[in-house]
Amino acid sequence: MPRRPRVALVALFFLTLASLVFALLSGAVAITPYEWLEILQGQPTLAAEVVWELRLPRALAGFACGALLAFAGTLMQALLRNPLADPYILGVSGGASIGALASILLGLGGLALDVFAFGGALAALLLVFGLAHGDGSWTQTRLLLTGVMVAAGCGALVTLMLAIAPEARLRGMLFWLMGDLAQTLSPFPPLIFLGVALLLALPFTRELNLLGRGAESAQTLGVNVRFLRRLVYFLAALATAAAVTSAGAIGFIGLVVPHLTRLAIGNDQRLLLPAATLLGGTLLMAADTLARTLIAPEQLPVGVLTALLGVPLFLFLLSRGKGRAP
Repeated sequence: MPRRPRVALVALFFLTLASLVFALLSGAVAITPYEWLEILQGQPTLAAEVVWELRLPRALAGFACGALLAFAGTLMQALLRNPLADPYILGVSGGASIGALASILLGLGGLALDVFAFGGALAALLLVFGLAHGDGSWTQTRLLLTGVMVAAGCGALVTLMLAIAPEARLRGMLFWLMGDLAQTLSPFPPLIFLGVALLLALPFTRELNLLGRGAESAQTLGVNVRFLRRLVYFLAALATAAAVTSAGAIGFIGLVVPHLTRLAIGNDQRLLLPAATLLGGTLLMAADTLARTLIAPEQLPVGVLTALLGVPLFLFLLSRGKGRAP
């Protein structure tokens, strides 16, 4: 491995650890050094409950969701060969939003909300895939246009649901749409999804590099392009569905992180995919820590912070002329 990518990966690992420590140390409840000593000794105190049962699960959930979004964004940019592709471009987020808001309108929460959101995401996934493959053909442009149209339709339905929602439930619906980790029940579902997605995708990173040269060139070199496209599409869509189900619609992580990682280590998918996944998880974990501490005890939707950070950062990347297709 070249020296620069190796240094970048090591730096990302330590940045992740630093973000996790920052998340555990920060919060509305101040914890003294003596209480931290008790926590490290394993004593069952109130401070230990705050750290192990509230802060740590939320930090891990933030890492998993950010990693899933960056993972999906990297795959979508490789699949569509479009630097503006992001995890939400195929309408999966819109489907999850319809399911989640329907759950809130019905007065359901907790596990039911997650089930509704994931069901909506899967419905949108199957709809886009079915329409894009209606006559057996498949092109990047057709998939992209189908996803954009399904996303637009989902957006119209979301607007309608917000318009008819009672006042008592409107705030919760808006927070979900802006991205919010406060209601995440457990970090384990997104972490499991992340592990499975990486195990399935990493063996095909060489083929992804070849696909970046063009479908015909990749097929000539022995790549099963049809299978690879379907695998990448479904992995990216399911990763997005898992992240959106757990954290709501959080923007710009899947769009900006692949570009930042590409600047540091290049476009080799064997390094880019794990590095972008690690950076995406780190950034969302840090953003969520800021969201719950900036105006504590009140909390901000983490999606607002990622957008405020993502917009100027992406414009900066464009101004440097780095917005080339992968």
